[in-house]
Amino acid sequence: MHIQILIGSVRQGRIGPQIACWVKDVVSQKYSTEIIDLKDWYLPMDDEPGLPAEGIYMHKHTIAWSKKIQEADAYIFVFPQYNWGYPAALKNAIDHLYKEWNKKPAMMVSYANRGGGKAAHQLQQVLEGIHMNVTDTNLEIKLSEIKFSQSEDVTNYPESLYHYEDNLIMAMNQMYDIHSYLE
Repeated sequence: MHIQILIGSVRQGRIGPQIACWVKDVVSQKYSTEIIDLKDWYLPMDDEPGLPAEGIYMHKHTIAWSKKIQEADAYIFVFPQYNWGYPAALKNAIDHLYKEWNKKPAMMVSYANRGGGKAAHQLQQVLEGIHMNVTDTNLEIKLSEIKFSQSEDVTNYPESLYHYEDNLIMAMNQMYDIHSYLE
């Protein structure tokens, strides 16, 4: 199973890359993984003439995004909670496509002072709306319990993230079960 880990924040000073790196380190012990950073993708808002559900794309950036997303069997969305919601960049990236996400397993790793549950709830509704199979177990990282450094080195994540490892593995097992069931 090949899993894409999508970093859903594009803000400066973000910690999403550190969390995604930790997720990758844990998940890649068992599965093929890659990190997709939305900051690296040019995806203008609503610039395709047709509906994403039609799957007919005119712009090179959308065609490239479609091909990249189609490479995965499952997805882990790593995102912060901003004002009780998830980032607009993540919503835009999801909304660029439709069929590419359809029926694939998804898991959420949210983070905020109290874990990001409100943002995760909103994103879950969107993922179910595009017919993804979202795991029952998701991860809510409470930033009030973890101290991140301002290092540019994304591999320099706090060891305290390993406190969440059992939940991450449980959710990964659910993703694998969903993937196996759908094959």
